[in-house]
Amino acid sequence: MEIIKARIQDLKRNQEAGEAQMLDMDQKRRELQATLIRISGAIQVLEELMAENEQATKN
Repeated sequence: MEIIKARIQDLKRNQEAGEAQMLDMDQKRRELQATLIRISGAIQVLEELMAENEQATKN
């Protein structure tokens, strides 16, 4: 019976560690998603500036 109790405790610790790791990964995913959105915005701005510059040089 003690072996079963010890195994249950071990599994609970592993479960808690896995849940903590998942929360950490979720946070990193949100941060990466925000970074990608900023990069996308920067690309869009630079492409618009480049298009404006090309139009100005044609005129």
